[in-house]
Amino acid sequence: MGELTTAKRIMMIALLVVLWGISWPIYKVALEYTPPLLFAGLRTLLGGLLLGAILAPRWSRIRWKENWRVYAISGIFNVVLFYGLQTVGLMYVPSGLFSVLVYLQPVLVGIFAWMWLGEAMSKLKVIGLIIGFLGVAAVSVGGFSGHVAIAGVVIAIITAVSWALGTVYVKKVNQRVDSLWLVAFQCTLGGIVLTGAGSVTESWSDIVWNVPYMSGLVFGTVLGISLSWLLYFTLVNSGDASKVASYTFLVPVISVFVSSMLLHESITAFLLVGLVLIGFSIYLVNRRVRVVQQA
Repeated sequence: MGELTTAKRIMMIALLVVLWGISWPIYKVALEYTPPLLFAGLRTLLGGLLLGAILAPRWSRIRWKENWRVYAISGIFNVVLFYGLQTVGLMYVPSGLFSVLVYLQPVLVGIFAWMWLGEAMSKLKVIGLIIGFLGVAAVSVGGFSGHVAIAGVVIAIITAVSWALGTVYVKKVNQRVDSLWLVAFQCTLGGIVLTGAGSVTESWSDIVWNVPYMSGLVFGTVLGISLSWLLYFTLVNSGDASKVASYTFLVPVISVFVSSMLLHESITAFLLVGLVLIGFSIYLVNRRVRVVQQA
């Protein structure tokens, strides 16, 4: 994967956070007409198959015998655990609290990338990641009401850890595999597992094949899964994983704004405070420290 220009990088980041941000309210509507695991499994499986069909002419880059373990591990962390645990965890805690805990991910990515990838960990970056997490907490504070089970909190934290580990793992192995095929197999293999789990624990007859459900499924297949993961891993592989992850702090902000317009959910002062904190966080994490050379 070649180096990205600054303009291209900014456009890709903007598209990524918008796609992930609008996906939450879109999926929330679709989930009224489908069991959760089957929905997660179908959109990841179909997304992986779609990408695989597009990539068919470059099938020689798969190198299955050499890379199947990489595809499987990435699928486990970034799809099976991330989407599977996310689905289960939302049954135990309010969505606001769950999203805050899941967005420990950028902080964890910063730590794991420092430990295993040798990325720099300056005081400014640490402060920035912490401020970003506080910004997400402010954005989601409205969702803290409701029943909170310890099991749900634990599941949310494990979800964040699995996503962070998956991100750092992909960055670590990006020279060994074709990034496009990695996304395709990650989604396909993970989708098979999730769809299988949904088939055992849920009922296909509970799916209502109407416009809201089909819209969510098509959006998830094409944009929410295939394109967004391609953008994310392309950005991670072209720069510091922790810097790229810091931008995902914006996802809950966009999600709340879109939800307020489409689902008539309220915008609070906490959202504006969170937006300021997240903006400051991204600035600190991505700020270039000037090195003063002594004569």
